[in-house]
Amino acid sequence: MSTVQPNDSFLRGLVDLMSMPTRDIPRGLSALLTPHLAHSALIILTADGAGGHRQEVGDPAFLAGVTALELDQMRRDAPNVESVQRTTLQMRDGLRPALHAHARNGALLLIADPGSSDADDLVLATWNIVALYVQKRADEGSPHYLQHARAAAGVRMEALTELSDEYSTTLESVLSALRSTLLDDASARNRAIALASGGLVHLRTATDKARTFTEEPVTTAFARLQDDLRPITRYLDIDVQFVEPPADGRPLPGEVAHGARAVVRGTILALTDLPDVSKVRVQWDCDGTNLLVNVRDDGPGDHSETSTLLRFVRERVRALDGHLAVDATPGWGTEMAIVVPLDPPSSGIVSSAMANLRPREIQVIDLLAAGHRNRSIAERLGISENTVKFHVSRILRKLGASSRSEAISMLYADRRV
Repeated sequence: MSTVQPNDSFLRGLVDLMSMPTRDIPRGLSALLTPHLAHSALIILTADGAGGHRQEVGDPAFLAGVTALELDQMRRDAPNVESVQRTTLQMRDGLRPALHAHARNGALLLIADPGSSDADDLVLATWNIVALYVQKRADEGSPHYLQHARAAAGVRMEALTELSDEYSTTLESVLSALRSTLLDDASARNRAIALASGGLVHLRTATDKARTFTEEPVTTAFARLQDDLRPITRYLDIDVQFVEPPADGRPLPGEVAHGARAVVRGTILALTDLPDVSKVRVQWDCDGTNLLVNVRDDGPGDHSETSTLLRFVRERVRALDGHLAVDATPGWGTEMAIVVPLDPPSSGIVSSAMANLRPREIQVIDLLAAGHRNRSIAERLGISENTVKFHVSRILRKLGASSRSEAISMLYADRRV
């Protein structure tokens, strides 16, 4: 039974921890807990712009002995969402005692060689606060933070590295059996077959874990968005309608799913402050190459390019390497069409989808992809808004697109080939 209670010094340390840069959180958390729980190392797996981010401090031998796949398995095997457990982990140098705490948002804290269990409840309560704070910081993170997460995708690379290590280990074991001078030919062959079979099963399981660790079905990502918005909108005088994405859409990389949810949450929160908005429709779709997000409100339709709302959305969409198109109709509301690519950017040239467009139509769709509205496009090109609408309708017809966002996604896909 835990008996340690936080004192004034501990609470001041917790406040100081909340003001640290994200990269210093493990070090600060370790220093905060040490007077109450002795330990040799600390690993955290938190939710952020990359879907899951590992940080660590302490004994290098322990840190090197715990893989990302093992951390994910601990998170999956938690008996309940909010819990703390003591266990032992098999390391190269033998068994090591450990403590793992699971925050209510699913984040994992792993502590090596923990001292007395008197502080277990304090550890869990502290980890709940820190994990939720880190997630909040990621949700409201600067474009630079989201862009760093989008570009790095560190967890995915770490998982792939571990799969490569597993593959090498299996091959080395098979070769060792075949080269052994202690086994006859039949025994060596049987041993190699057994090792190869077991290795293939293990690799297949590890591959599935790595995929689920770094990807999220579009329907699951959308359901999490609804769960996130439900407590926010429950007591507000605004009707948020959700249009479900198709169930067979391509899984979303973790950083895309997380970043898109942060964009929509921020947009909805901003819209709730506008007195003339009573209804918002949120729709997600996936064309196999891009995540297509559409947010439409029933407000006055007067969002300008300099509005705080549009600046917020545009910065975060740009951080995800995406595009935003805004179509505002006075008296009828504003529609935001967001296109977020599922794959990292690659260099290339414009391909066949652009070949059928005239030079003026190319100018129009380029401005659409940059987020300009009809009026802004008309002013930049020196034409009327009706002419812009005519060009847009021709572009949609030539590309076989049903909406502006779909046309932008097709253009963007062509430029990524």
